[in-house]
Amino acid sequence: MAVERTLSIIKPDATRRNLTGQVNAKLEAAGLRIVAQRRIQLSQGQAEAFYAVHKERPFYGDLVAFMTSGPVVVQALEGENAVARNREVMGATNPADAAEGTIRKEFAESIEANSVHGSDSAENAAIEIAFFFSGCDIVG
Repeated sequence: MAVERTLSIIKPDATRRNLTGQVNAKLEAAGLRIVAQRRIQLSQGQAEAFYAVHKERPFYGDLVAFMTSGPVVVQALEGENAVARNREVMGATNPADAAEGTIRKEFAESIEANSVHGSDSAENAAIEIAFFFSGCDIVG
């Protein structure tokens, strides 16, 4: 197994309900270390750039509006198979389909307001982490 990094975002629905600590506790209990973390308010331009891969999809505008609706916590996580492990602890995108004990099953309000984002591959994780953090920000 390889130690890798992944990006996690605690979304506005979760920060609004003060769930950052509970989400982080689940990530850490799953063996992931938080090696960089920042609470920010995404601008329209930042959200559009980050989610540009979805620009042609019908939900793009709503996604950008949601992600700019309140603060988010962006963080780089590190651990054995971090991408897969993070996706496992997050649960299915649709909280109705998420396994018991996952972040989305416990905290998501809906498929849109599903509390967390996680990178879907090691390659995308590197791109996403670099979007929010410089190398000197990561202290693991």
